[in-house]
Amino acid sequence: MLKSGYITTEGDKLYYEIRGQGKPLLMISGGGGDAGFYTYVADILSDEYQVITYDRRGNSRSTRNEPINFEVSREARDAVAVLKATGHESAYVFGNSGGAIFALEMARSHPKAIRGVVVHEPPTIRVLPDSKKWQKFFASIYKMAFKYGEELAVFRFNFSLSIPFSAFKSVPKDFQERVSKSNNNSYMLKHEMLPGVNYMPDIEKIKKNGVKIILAAGSRTLEKGSYYGRTAPILAKMLGCKMVIFPGHHISYFDMPKEWAEALRKTLHDIES
Repeated sequence: MLKSGYITTEGDKLYYEIRGQGKPLLMISGGGGDAGFYTYVADILSDEYQVITYDRRGNSRSTRNEPINFEVSREARDAVAVLKATGHESAYVFGNSGGAIFALEMARSHPKAIRGVVVHEPPTIRVLPDSKKWQKFFASIYKMAFKYGEELAVFRFNFSLSIPFSAFKSVPKDFQERVSKSNNNSYMLKHEMLPGVNYMPDIEKIKKNGVKIILAAGSRTLEKGSYYGRTAPILAKMLGCKMVIFPGHHISYFDMPKEWAEALRKTLHDIES
């Protein structure tokens, strides 16, 4: 059974969804996404967890009030606000892509809100040995969005992800409609992208906080050598934590939800044990 609601925090209303009655699991979406990122896997995992998903500030059913001053730290505070609105002081946390960056910031600034966190393919490009190359790449996409238009910039960005085209056939139609209507990609390109990819996790602080962390990346992502997957083993080594391999690619929660959800379930069990 799906329940939904809104929480007002720091000037915006955030939409959230709740499925299930078990242990709380907060799932944070990446750039351009909303609660619909995890519809399929949330339904599967709701047999064991109370799965909490939400539209991040500025996306879809959540509001985007001016002035827009995007901060990674506020994304972490928003996640905690959603968690408290659903009646929890702490939860297991999962973050993919940009959502993985916000989960890392939660581990730094709100460790008591986290029972354990799975960080999946975070585009923390500053940890890469070729970080300068990727910083220039994202800066060029940002400029392109303003100079040549968002459509071309989105195309170039998506091309860098190397996601198989067939995966997009599995994306829920209602999600596609919301993203298009709310112009989430514009918000991502012009406000979220650069602060996100230039974020450097405070490794020592996270380790000092003692948060249970597991890094994750998809098998296809690792085979392709994608920048957002190469960060996972590097961060795992820096944090002294385990890394696991998930099935598929960057958004395989869409095209292979059963296998993907079971991989996440197993990883959460590893954290719990």
